[in-house]
Amino acid sequence: MVPLPSVADFTRGTDGWALGLGLGVEYEPAYEGSDEFGFEVQPAGAVQWRRGDDVFYWAGESLGWRGLRSNTWLIEAAVAYDEGRDESDSDDGRLDGLGDADESLEFVLQARRAFVADWRYWLDGRLITGENGNLGIFGVGRRFGEQNDGTGSDFSVAVVFHDSEYANKDFGIDAGQSAASGLNETDLSGGFRSIGAHYNYRNYINENWQVFGEVLYERYSSEIEDSPISRNNYEAEAGVGFIYVF
Repeated sequence: MVPLPSVADFTRGTDGWALGLGLGVEYEPAYEGSDEFGFEVQPAGAVQWRRGDDVFYWAGESLGWRGLRSNTWLIEAAVAYDEGRDESDSDDGRLDGLGDADESLEFVLQARRAFVADWRYWLDGRLITGENGNLGIFGVGRRFGEQNDGTGSDFSVAVVFHDSEYANKDFGIDAGQSAASGLNETDLSGGFRSIGAHYNYRNYINENWQVFGEVLYERYSSEIEDSPISRNNYEAEAGVGFIYVF
């Protein structure tokens, strides 16, 4: 659909159903703000149905649509599942007394605008909204390599904003949680959340096999850094995996 490694397209440019299945290994923090890192094996790929410049997909915990308009606009809408956070996510007991955060549904709206049709450079805007608040992401990206088939790599930098409800979902501590955990009561305001960088890589080993990888770094704002839940002033993760396209 567009020649970006960060946008998986298993349809090979043809209408109808497409399926890519695989596994990835991620090295990531145990929860938002954690200083406990570990490896996790996760499924990769998606079920896609394409008609022209529109693709409907089911990928992991999200169900959505993306469409290409005028060769320079990529619009996307999705419903995603947020797993929440459990006290047991911390092996060191950092979350004891905070209780479990409920799972929820989130709605994602995203638009990418390419400067030119080959998608060498683009602007990106994303809104995530749900019962736990709102998150906004605004970024710019660049594609590397001469291929136009979705292989190679791309790199983007983005700033992230949230409202107070979304901020306190991950980093706030109310009076009850404070009494149970011994951590200071913390009420965060909305505004700037972080600045981050995201690198994606994808290569076609042959007609059916793909290898992919990504590295993500996010530097938190001083307000999040001061939360007792945040054990680091950043979040980082890296992953690699393989996908078989049927």
